[in-house]
Amino acid sequence: MLSTNQIIEAMSSQGLRITDQRKTLARLFAETEGYLSPKDVYEYMGRTYSGLSFDTVYRNLRVMQELGVLEQVIFEDGVKFKASCSSGHHHHHLICLQCQKTLPIEFCPMQLTDTPDQFQVVEHKFEIFGYCKDCQVSGKVSPKTNQNQASSKGQ
Repeated sequence: MLSTNQIIEAMSSQGLRITDQRKTLARLFAETEGYLSPKDVYEYMGRTYSGLSFDTVYRNLRVMQELGVLEQVIFEDGVKFKASCSSGHHHHHLICLQCQKTLPIEFCPMQLTDTPDQFQVVEHKFEIFGYCKDCQVSGKVSPKTNQNQASSKGQ
């Protein structure tokens, strides 16, 4: 995961003005293990910066995502963001739906796709959602969830 300084440096190198708000955003994401919704970020930032609009927060999240310092994932309950990995090479993720632990998949499945000649791929995302071993063992995953998971595998 990128550090606060790496996030700030990436923003600065792309010509963004580094305001106190952007420093706070960089620190928030560098210090947060899981994913944050725009609402989570807005509520956190609102404690320090009164009068901050949701649009400003969302616009900054989008800019940071476009710069590659934040990763965006779409969960069932909406879009969430997390500091990008610091690995520096292309990879994908396994994401725990309970604790949001993220594990890298070093292999890119894009190589296995049968892309037609008349289609040019410019970007792709590949995430696998499930439950990590810790959440399974600790009982944080309900039996109902496990039953749903098992029945959907048979379809």
